[in-house]
Amino acid sequence: MKVLCFVNVMLPKIAEVLEIEVSPFGGWIVGLTEGLMACDRVEIAVAFPMRGADKLQTGVAQGLMFFGFPQKTKANFAYDAETEEHIKTIIKDAAPDVIHVFGTEYPHILAIVNACEKLGMLDRLVVGIQGLVSIYAIHYRAGLKKSLLLRREQNAFLRRGIYEVEALKKVKHVTGRTDWDRACTFKICPEAQYHFCNETLRDEFYNHSWDIEKCERNTIFLSQAIYPIKGLHYMLEALVEVIKKFPQTHVYVAGYDITKANSIKSKLKFGSYEKYIRKFIDKHNLSKHITFTGQLNKRKMRERYLSSHAFVSPSSIENSPNSLGEAMLLGLPSISSDVGGVKNMMVHGEDGYVYQHDAPYMLAYYICKIFSDDKLAAEFSKNAKAHAQDTHNRENNLEAMLAIYRGICER
Repeated sequence: MKVLCFVNVMLPKIAEVLEIEVSPFGGWIVGLTEGLMACDRVEIAVAFPMRGADKLQTGVAQGLMFFGFPQKTKANFAYDAETEEHIKTIIKDAAPDVIHVFGTEYPHILAIVNACEKLGMLDRLVVGIQGLVSIYAIHYRAGLKKSLLLRREQNAFLRRGIYEVEALKKVKHVTGRTDWDRACTFKICPEAQYHFCNETLRDEFYNHSWDIEKCERNTIFLSQAIYPIKGLHYMLEALVEVIKKFPQTHVYVAGYDITKANSIKSKLKFGSYEKYIRKFIDKHNLSKHITFTGQLNKRKMRERYLSSHAFVSPSSIENSPNSLGEAMLLGLPSISSDVGGVKNMMVHGEDGYVYQHDAPYMLAYYICKIFSDDKLAAEFSKNAKAHAQDTHNRENNLEAMLAIYRGICER
């Protein structure tokens, strides 16, 4: 069976061959593609957008055939007819039995769907739901006041969402893993067949375990904070309360420091949300309680999880956050807002805590409970690890995906 996967990021083994910096994103894609490559029943190829490329690039990286198609600078927000032509060329060259698209967030996904439609391949196409920008846009402000100017950023999500909905309305097969993405699929494309399959995460998170005796006490880890949806402002509101009881509390946030503009380019990008966060930190004297770690590769990400006392996902919307899955696999006690498909990943009071996303006082309460009760933390750690090992079981998820592919081929 020949499978062509369209992904939104260049896989590490391809980046190494092309001598390009490896992206820290898309780890779940690596997990599945590595499993498919190891399967003698499958011949796999991957295709992905390459910003700055002026022509289609092809090659083989450690046995993996790849196609890099050109992506214009503003392709994240506008449809490009040239991309559709590149996609047609890729499909004809790869001659796949199944075409698997990972994610729906960018306009080139519509180009893939349109190319498949024109080539008579829609029956062979399956689209995997990750997040849905058309739905995320509704939740973008994340409880922030209307006086905070976020219209430009929110409109970017809305524009991408138009292409996303147009693409999904044409597809016949969708994969998902939560009540949330199933409900959204039914809302957007009720005629599409929904196939359930959990995600496989990065190898680095399967064979290590959190130990309370080795962690940095009273520390919290957040995996992202680049826009309001990720809920950093809620975490900071909770932090104000937590430090009253645990004055040494420290929050580590993966990614660049959104509160600082160290260059002309970064100053131009400095938006209203970044200014809001900086003012909040200054107002409540929180600067000594928060560290932005910079970009973390998979090894450093794992180390940051293991050295923290708790993981928090304070988002206003998610599907099934892979950062929560990684934390649970490692056994790091976790707290998550009750949004999207989180309830399909973690059981409140057994694997960790789930709270109302716009109630930071509840987040503060649950953080303090974990900080003050080692027995509770150990119980959460054990239960979460067991639950995540089942949800993210590599063998089961690979077999489930292969069964989906076979079903599509048989039709």
